[in-house]
Amino acid sequence: MNKISDKLFFRIAMAISVLVLGLVILLYSNVLGKPEDIPSFVRHQPLFHAILNGICAILLVSSLRAIKAGKVLTHKKLNLTAFGLSAVFLGSYVVYHYLGPKTTYGGDPPLKYVYFIILFTHIVCAAIVLPLILLSFWYALTDKIDKHRKIVRFSYPIWLYVAITGVLVYMFISPYYQFG
Repeated sequence: MNKISDKLFFRIAMAISVLVLGLVILLYSNVLGKPEDIPSFVRHQPLFHAILNGICAILLVSSLRAIKAGKVLTHKKLNLTAFGLSAVFLGSYVVYHYLGPKTTYGGDPPLKYVYFIILFTHIVCAAIVLPLILLSFWYALTDKIDKHRKIVRFSYPIWLYVAITGVLVYMFISPYYQFG
């Protein structure tokens, strides 16, 4: 028997999501300030983030194929790996936006508009998907497969979109990173 109810876990998932979103907003608003010296590893983080997003996208597609083929254990392993990589990404992303320089896109229209549309939808979807992912995992781990399937109809395509557009955002902005 679970000691945590679905309702309580929903509240926990929402609290985690609000805290993460709040932290990201604080980092973007520069309220926390920036250290004067940027550690050398920071210059490698944007590429690292793109690689994590790309691997996560591949894992998510592979996971869908596995479950459609009835390979439940493979599906679980792929999703747990994608979840773990996403957690590593999130931690590294927070570190980067605390330590790293602000980067702005320097391209011209029409690519500039394409970039901003992708970036905007990526940010909105990233904010929306975290509680959905947490709930998807909760239902799967507590063996509530019907609820898991219902929420995954929403969480999966959004998570996949965020992973793919994360790579695209990196490709658009990578020429404009400036590390002193």
